Amino acid sequence: MSDTSTENGKVVVNRSMSLDGFIAGPDHAMDWIFDFMAPDGFPEIAAATGAMLIGRRTHEVGRRMRADNPDGTDYPFSGPVFVLTHRPPEPPDPTVTFLTGDIGEAVATARDAAGGKNLEILGADVAGQCLRRGLVDEILVYVLPVLLGDGIRFSPPGLTRTDLEPIGTTRSGAVTILRFRVPR
Repeated sequence: MSDTSTENGKVVVNRSMSLDGFIAGPDHAMDWIFDFMAPDGFPEIAAATGAMLIGRRTHEVGRRMRADNPDGTDYPFSGPVFVLTHRPPEPPDPTVTFLTGDIGEAVATARDAAGGKNLEILGADVAGQCLRRGLVDEILVYVLPVLLGDGIRFSPPGLTRTDLEPIGTTRSGAVTILRFRVPR
């Protein structure tokens, strides 16, 4: 897989997906992902990432997963993490910066903090907002060999058709990795 960092970095929607199109199972479960891939399985992706912008629900699911399995969910990333939410929690989580307001402003803030590396977007709602506003440069998908049958779909309702440009396909064990450029 090629290095994705550039001088200005890219906005990259990064997600794992079941073969039937779900990024999370029922009750937002995401632990099934680690049945197929290790959190540190793609160090070049983490190395190209300078910051993350995550939806509140995805952040909460990640916190729950870390609490349930503290040794099993570390992604080798050490940059700033921003959580987009309408209601920051009380007390706030000191490991992240909570942002409210416009998605464009949130992306600009997080992208500035990425220091020239990629901004990784996590969460169906945040990714959908970014795609609707034309803020995404690439989509990186890890297709896992499982059918979940129900859960959170890859793209939220209301997203219009977007033809993507395939720029890479690789395989790592049971995982097929697809990379697409999003036209602007």
